[in-house]
Amino acid sequence: MTDVPMESGGVAIVRVDYADPAHGDMLLAMLDAYACDPAGGGEPLSPPARDALLPGLAARPHAFSLLALRGGEPVGLVNCFEGFSTFAARPLVNVHDLVVASGHRGQRIGERLLAAVEEEARARGACKVTLEVLTGNMPAQRLYARTGFAGYELDPAMGQARLLQKWLDA
Repeated sequence: MTDVPMESGGVAIVRVDYADPAHGDMLLAMLDAYACDPAGGGEPLSPPARDALLPGLAARPHAFSLLALRGGEPVGLVNCFEGFSTFAARPLVNVHDLVVASGHRGQRIGERLLAAVEEEARARGACKVTLEVLTGNMPAQRLYARTGFAGYELDPAMGQARLLQKWLDA
């Protein structure tokens, strides 16, 4: 993916080169801003996480990140990972992090990032794009509904899927 100017607002979507120090600094700044936001947990990234993040992403061949840039400054970020759908026997792309800088929200930057993710997912032959969202994050829920995301269910009688987690000791 190369720079793709947005129709208005001068925003470009750029694929992150994890080896590029400037890209790395922008990714870390955006992800740290997200972590500090209530939707991201309200605390900055730990120093060990900051140190390990870029090498960790670079070591995963199915990871990709996109930055939204306005005037060369980061205003949005999405981190994604390719997975595999066993039922469709095709790749899928999971949006792990999506953040738009607080002063730039409401300007369709999230939509542009998700459109770029969908473009990349299609290029990879993916059958779907998945993501998670907190139930209290209504702006994100509106964005996702507006861009075609919906709850996941196989049979309405069985209900919708829920994301669960179990932290493992380091």
